Amino acid sequence: MNERSHSLKKIRPQISSAKITDNMSHEERFQNETLRPIIKLQNDLFLFAFQNYIAKRKNTFYELTLQKRLDYVTHAIQKDLKLRNSLKGMVIGQFTVEEYEMYTGNSSALNKRMMNMVIKRIQDQIQFFEKVVLV
Repeated sequence: MNERSHSLKKIRPQISSAKITDNMSHEERFQNETLRPIIKLQNDLFLFAFQNYIAKRKNTFYELTLQKRLDYVTHAIQKDLKLRNSLKGMVIGQFTVEEYEMYTGNSSALNKRMMNMVIKRIQDQIQFFEKVVLV
């Protein structure tokens, strides 16, 4: 393993709930070994990137009900290619060369898993986007 690969893997958080078994599909194994730790590592960046996305869209997000906000997150990430590609890049940029080679073998299925995980992570922290009102 080269120095870059070693350094990247070293900074990733350990996720004890991400189990690895022999009978897992390659995609599920990649998700648990690679995607989950990277997405957790990049959490703050995802939140601030999405906050910037909201601001660029005239803050209409803040006028929505909770359910509509959750839907907004899903719709934005699934439909806005610029945002989607930016978020994907935040994950892919943390891959080792070996992981990138595995990723390119089935990028379509892995992209779907990756974006679903990012959507869920942002939705689970929807309170981060509450506007603070100064009195």
